[in-house]
Amino acid sequence: MAKGHQRDYYEVLGVTRTAAGDEIKSAYRKAALKWHPDRNPENKADAEVKFRECTEAYSVLSDAQKRQIYDTYGHAGLSSSGIGQGFDHTVFQDFHDIFGDFFGFEDLFSGGGSRRGRSRAQRGADLRYDMSLTFEEASTGVTTKIKLPRQEYCEACNGTGAKKGTGVQACQTCAGRGQLAYQQGFFTITRTCPACQGAGQIVKERCQECRGQGRLEREKTIELRIPPGVDTGTRLRVAGEGEPGPNGGPAGDLYVVLEVKEHPFFERRGADLYCTIPLSIAQATLGTELQVPGLNGEEKLKIPEGTQSGAVFRIKGRGLADPRGGGRGDLYYHVLVMTPTKLTRDQRKLIEQLGATLKVENKPADRNSSIFDKVKDIFG
Repeated sequence: MAKGHQRDYYEVLGVTRTAAGDEIKSAYRKAALKWHPDRNPENKADAEVKFRECTEAYSVLSDAQKRQIYDTYGHAGLSSSGIGQGFDHTVFQDFHDIFGDFFGFEDLFSGGGSRRGRSRAQRGADLRYDMSLTFEEASTGVTTKIKLPRQEYCEACNGTGAKKGTGVQACQTCAGRGQLAYQQGFFTITRTCPACQGAGQIVKERCQECRGQGRLEREKTIELRIPPGVDTGTRLRVAGEGEPGPNGGPAGDLYVVLEVKEHPFFERRGADLYCTIPLSIAQATLGTELQVPGLNGEEKLKIPEGTQSGAVFRIKGRGLADPRGGGRGDLYYHVLVMTPTKLTRDQRKLIEQLGATLKVENKPADRNSSIFDKVKDIFG
């Protein structure tokens, strides 16, 4: 549609601003039938402009987000929002079952280029590879190699599917267009050519290596760098390592989806690590310095005297790396004071002597100051 003054989209489709989705869809279908160039052979250029105009209007008014922006800010709002205006190919998905290939939409909106069925370069399919890592591999990062089975072009026929020296020829049934057109009243109906299945080309003699498919399944070894700190569900994209695109199109991408095995005693929460350490009554009462496990060997953990069961200690910056570059997490140690269940006669006597010197009022503790509430806040 020409730039400059643009008509109101509601006016173009002949509906009110409160029109529901079904009403807008119905109005568009009527307008599309009315202004399709095949129904206006005497004034095809003007009809094409109006057909584009009503299609652009429907593209906006049938989309809730675009319609809200248009209702609020008009045409300028669509441009400034980054959504843009113009033809959106997805609008025809709702009508494909009704219109079929009557209209030849690709020709109208691609500048009169080749038909949809004609061979053209397309992007290849993306591939997924599921990979399992140990906790240690995920924490430090690792460089590894994976073997990926995928479709690749047949070298014997250069991906054409034709026996070497024979090549391909234009399909005589559709004259290389990939589609057959039939005139029916006002409409031009197009159908995929049954002889070449829309390729527009016929292979005279099939390649023996790929049996005319133009591709072979092969296994490729790809070196992969896993950054430190990845977690289960992380997706790594390897550009261009998917399947090759049809008709010389670019290859798709490979997505490696990671699963990280659990650690025997570290619990992961983002980049932070949590673990529980037992203490004896003597260690908790008198205080001590412990050698506790860390990611890269042992860590020193100082326990002050009078430590209560459930206390949590942090060693800053000794957790996992953030694979997105956000620094390192922390290590949290949750201590539990272990009450002995079996005592010798001498141990019992010592405990009794100690108990006689320690007086505690056995009253319910204030739940707002309970150490267990603090632990609950930290550990969820």
